[in-house]
Amino acid sequence: MDYSESKLPPTYDVAENELPYQIKLALWQTAFGLQKVDGLSPSKYMVELAYENIEGKKGYDAIYREISDYHREAHVDANTVEADIVSLRIAELLAEDHFLLSPSTLLGIHRHLFTDVFSEEIPVGKFRKVNITKKEPVLDGDTVQYSSHFMIQDTLVYDFEREQNFSYAGLTNEQKALHAMTFLADIWQVHPFREGNTRTVAVFGIQYLRKLGFHIDNSLFSEHAAYFRNALVLYHYHGEKHDKQFLKMFFENLLMGKKNILSDEEMYSKK
Repeated sequence: MDYSESKLPPTYDVAENELPYQIKLALWQTAFGLQKVDGLSPSKYMVELAYENIEGKKGYDAIYREISDYHREAHVDANTVEADIVSLRIAELLAEDHFLLSPSTLLGIHRHLFTDVFSEEIPVGKFRKVNITKKEPVLDGDTVQYSSHFMIQDTLVYDFEREQNFSYAGLTNEQKALHAMTFLADIWQVHPFREGNTRTVAVFGIQYLRKLGFHIDNSLFSEHAAYFRNALVLYHYHGEKHDKQFLKMFFENLLMGKKNILSDEEMYSKK
């Protein structure tokens, strides 16, 4: 007897998530812009495929197959492969409306963005097991003091529990924006992953800010991603160049519609 004919079909429908053209365009521009935090740029072919997705001609799975074939056949360099794949995955994640305020969300975002992208010695979807530094041009070669790898889990638990217990009720929009900025900047300072922290925190932050009800000006990430990272660096630096104002101006533009001039040159000239 063939039992396949008697099996019941699925009772749940596949969720359709077709967004308007302008929204999809903004999400892809954000995804491409965020690659600039690591000095990366997508291939021209990836940009062409993105527009086919924006126009509703191709889904994310089809684009992934096509761009992967292109990478193999054209022998594309590793930096461009990373920019292409991570851009695609950021656009895909930002098109969804699912969010949980939890460290597990950070892990899930990192895993989704960077699986099969980084070299084998860089853990994906796992907290780092070593302490790290990074020479920052905006700090004249000095580094931010990131969390000890022994304290990552405990620090994130503390930060997330404090945020979960915080009430935004009764706050002005500016107070809400500045509190959210502080929370996201503190997560970034933990730098829980070996690589890919800024892009992971940016995606997490966009999702969380939308959950809080903010309207986000996505052009800030597409046009000023490098400024965003440098502002985080200056925010958490424990030296003379420490300055919270640059990140504050970024978030005022991002969430409150202000038109602060975001100047990279001013950051580098700060003494």
